[in-house]
Amino acid sequence: MTTARMPAAFLGHGSPMNAIESNRYTRAWQAFGACAPARPRAVLVISAHWYVPYTAVTAMAMPRTIHDFFGFPAELFAVQYPAPGDPDLAGEIAEIVKPTHVGLDHDGWGLDHGTWSVLVHAFPKADIPVLQLSIDTTRPPEWHVELGAQLAPLRERGVVIVGSGNVVHNLRTMDWSRTEFAFDWARRFDDAATELLTSRPGDVAALADHPAYGHAVPTPEHFLPLLYVAGMARAAGQPLSAFVHGHAFGSISMACHGLDVRCPDTGEAGPSAPIPVSIRPEDTNT
Repeated sequence: MTTARMPAAFLGHGSPMNAIESNRYTRAWQAFGACAPARPRAVLVISAHWYVPYTAVTAMAMPRTIHDFFGFPAELFAVQYPAPGDPDLAGEIAEIVKPTHVGLDHDGWGLDHGTWSVLVHAFPKADIPVLQLSIDTTRPPEWHVELGAQLAPLRERGVVIVGSGNVVHNLRTMDWSRTEFAFDWARRFDDAATELLTSRPGDVAALADHPAYGHAVPTPEHFLPLLYVAGMARAAGQPLSAFVHGHAFGSISMACHGLDVRCPDTGEAGPSAPIPVSIRPEDTNT
């Protein structure tokens, strides 16, 4: 079994179209996968898109690829990410966080696009086991930070941990005409998050008091995966480092923050993948 300590990262995943595009964000995800010190035992993903009133981990041998969106090109629906699961590791995760209860999901979920849209770049061979942990809608922010800290020992057991969402995610205020652009309030919130994560990641829940929080986080599901990675940083006694900066359409942050990740932001130009204009972005489940 791999014993090297594995990296953890929060990846701003943006549009599902990034799964089939190449841009500086997808290249950063690729670099993140390549920076692991050894072949990972598995990847555990906390995705914005498994947002339910309980905590569970996928425990099936072969999780299905879930296309949890609509209105996108057929090419995107054709993407499959046939990574195996790891039922034994799922049981291990449930044990490591006790007394917090984590249910074992043997047949209900799988890998949603918050997971596979980034992993097709980070681990394109799909030959490393992948598990997802749900986000419990009933818990306050501090609880998610603490659960992240409880999961931290998995990194010593060869598990790469990924939070997949967006620091700023407001689909209703998007400006489709400006692909590489941030509204002032979005930039201020993103900058405040970076400042906190690179100094006091354990205090990340304090971002709820930022004046722009209501605009940046109109619903919490894309923000909460960040709290898990911040909790791991707190457990490690290390700050997070921002290895990608960027914005899309005014109100989407593409920032990525890592723990033991050495994938510097090159600053190269290149917009994130667009959302098809045939549908409203708030109707896409992205």
